[in-house]
Amino acid sequence: MGGGNGELKYEISQNAYIKLVLHSLRHKTAAVNGVLVGRISSKDEGIVEISDSVPLFHSNLSLLPPLEISLVMIEEHYVAQGLSIVGYFHANERFDDVELSGVAKNIGDHISRYFPQAPILLLDNKKLGALSKGKDRSPVMQLCVKDASKNWRVVGTDGGSKLLLKEPSANVVLSDYISSEKWKDVTDFDDHLDDVTKDWLNPGLFN
Repeated sequence: MGGGNGELKYEISQNAYIKLVLHSLRHKTAAVNGVLVGRISSKDEGIVEISDSVPLFHSNLSLLPPLEISLVMIEEHYVAQGLSIVGYFHANERFDDVELSGVAKNIGDHISRYFPQAPILLLDNKKLGALSKGKDRSPVMQLCVKDASKNWRVVGTDGGSKLLLKEPSANVVLSDYISSEKWKDVTDFDDHLDDVTKDWLNPGLFN
């Protein structure tokens, strides 16, 4: 891959995208996180296809043992489909906080050891809040990648062209789900560790 992450584009599927946003809405007063699942595109090596996502935690995000357990279980589940963990999602606790926290950077670092092109997607609450008012088709997330000196940075205003929604109408669908309080149906790894009958794969979420 010439030139590192700066030249890569990340294409996220509608379901992967919506699941992460709904997870953050279910726990509005907490920081939440999740992982992105996908692969390098077979048609274009410059595109990372994010086909699914898994909501992880809404408490004690920095605890390593539950994180390690969840990452192993996720990898084991998706490997048969030719998919792996390709990035990290983070939503801050405070509505107005648009900085990458130390926890987010550490988990992003951990994932990028296994998938060097891994990005961090950071929820942009202002864009999310404006969703119902406008017709913005761009993701309600900021794209963060590692620069040449291995530091995380937000991809600037051209970031919209580096993070692509696979389905252009994803925000319309997301708005509908928010209106119908679909976020109440999201299960994350925290829920699963408390009650193993709760499925972190969320199989019925989009039925």
